[in-house]
Amino acid sequence: MSVERLVCFAHGKESGPWGTKITRLAEVARARGFEVMSPDYSGTHDPHERVRILLDLAPRARHLVLVGSSMGGYVSAQACAALQPSALFLMAPALYFPHWEEEPEGIPEHCCVVHGWSDDIVPVDRAQRFAERHHAELHLLHSGHTLNDQLPILGFLLDRMLQRTLGG
Repeated sequence: MSVERLVCFAHGKESGPWGTKITRLAEVARARGFEVMSPDYSGTHDPHERVRILLDLAPRARHLVLVGSSMGGYVSAQACAALQPSALFLMAPALYFPHWEEEPEGIPEHCCVVHGWSDDIVPVDRAQRFAERHHAELHLLHSGHTLNDQLPILGFLLDRMLQRTLGG
């Protein structure tokens, strides 16, 4: 798929391609003039297989933005080296776990990480470690793993990133 502006979402391990967060954030992306895609990764819980699925889809755009939540954050971050997105937006990214602790490469300059202080699935220090290593914008919110209670701020942060990606 090759278009001018595209946001490609990657959902978490237990969620689906059009869950609460992705549905809301897709509205934000469309309002900013982006097309959206959200592949269904529910057929596998293997994060490496999910990365392969995304790379096989080969999303392309002049302004490609990868957005991932939890395991989808891992998928989006690991796909950066191959897909070379303009921006990366991660929510509670499941990074640095045993057997999938490799450091992502090719992280774009426009990178935002949002994590909940009370996340009981992915420790907050994973987001801090990634943000520090990649000089990413980091937002720590009073929330848990899903961040579903933070939809307005997630929408605001994604919209701001999309604006910056477009040079605005």
